[in-house]
Amino acid sequence: MSLAAYIDHTNLKPTATIADIKQLCLEAKTYGFYAVCVNGCHVFLAKEELKNSKIKLAAVIGFPLGAMSTEAKVFEARDCVEQGADEIDMVINVGWLKSKMYEAVGNEIQAIKLAIGNKILKVILETCYLTDEEKEMACSLSVGAGADFVKTSTGFGSGGATFEDVTLMKRMVGDKAKIKASGGIKDKEAALKYLELGVSRIGTSSGPTLLK
Repeated sequence: MSLAAYIDHTNLKPTATIADIKQLCLEAKTYGFYAVCVNGCHVFLAKEELKNSKIKLAAVIGFPLGAMSTEAKVFEARDCVEQGADEIDMVINVGWLKSKMYEAVGNEIQAIKLAIGNKILKVILETCYLTDEEKEMACSLSVGAGADFVKTSTGFGSGGATFEDVTLMKRMVGDKAKIKASGGIKDKEAALKYLELGVSRIGTSSGPTLLK
């Protein structure tokens, strides 16, 4: 498979305009990216722009802080799916995780997975804020709650994906979940290295650049 087939072409900027989202979808179709990833308010538009293509549509939930109530995240996830999202990228409740409220973290992931049915759920760990022990726990909780993917970063935290974090995540989830590397991936060499390490998806706003 080509590198393009692993890429979630992403624009999550608060300043993203309607024209920007249309451009994102056009680029996804031009390059054959796996999916586009957008904020919830753009799901309906992106779905329209991608119709008659095979490109999947991912929406972010509880983004970028993860600190909303579980009920708000569940509503947001269900709303995005009803508008046409194929995949949901949710941000874990980092504060709860760091408070060792593991049951609450797991229950939230499970509630969102139940709300979206057979759609793909990716759990963003925001690894830049976590110790290795917390990353391991987050992976275990995600797998236990039925998540399809664990994902490194929002791209809005203090750091993005690292090879070390992906190696740790792969060790923890094995074949029980897939891995999405995102945050700061701007060159082809890094992208290919992530694939070598076992990543199934790469989230980046630099997709066209990566392929050149």
